[in-house]
Amino acid sequence: MNKFFLTLPILIYPTWLLAHGSTNDGFLHPITGLDHLLAMLAVGAWSALIGGRAIFIVPTAFIVTMVLGAWMGFLQIMLPYSELGIAISIVLLGLAIAFNERGNITVAAIGVALFGIFHGFAHGAEIPFNANQFNYILGFLITTASLHVIGAFATLLTLKKTYGRELLKAVGFITLLLGINFIFLIELKT
Repeated sequence: MNKFFLTLPILIYPTWLLAHGSTNDGFLHPITGLDHLLAMLAVGAWSALIGGRAIFIVPTAFIVTMVLGAWMGFLQIMLPYSELGIAISIVLLGLAIAFNERGNITVAAIGVALFGIFHGFAHGAEIPFNANQFNYILGFLITTASLHVIGAFATLLTLKKTYGRELLKAVGFITLLLGINFIFLIELKT
């Protein structure tokens, strides 16, 4: 029965889960779809699990490549399977958190950098042509960085709790399952 309640919002609001708002405000774009919101919080969480310099390096790699992806999207340069890339990023980040993967900082940075291109592409493709592109991109970069900080901070606080690691594993598995669900939603759209 609990599984039903976890999937109920996905069945009722599938467009919200994968949607990208039509707002001219880049600040809001990362939070208009659960797919982006989850990924950005998960990047921060995973960086905190790795620890040390990863808390800065891993999210920075994501943000830097988001800019590249955003310009590709805005200029309408094709990036095949971008929505699938976003969904796979959620699956892999969920796996990393669920299994408390404290991998190599360089490998983690390269992985999230790839994810950042897909997320940035989706954001860039939504930039209205009459909007100030610089301000729009700056807006979603600020929100993205803020979500990374929130994910990292929440993870560090959770790790201090008695059952913190178990709770993070559960969050990782939920993220993983939502990522798999996003893949199915994408397949249903095609």
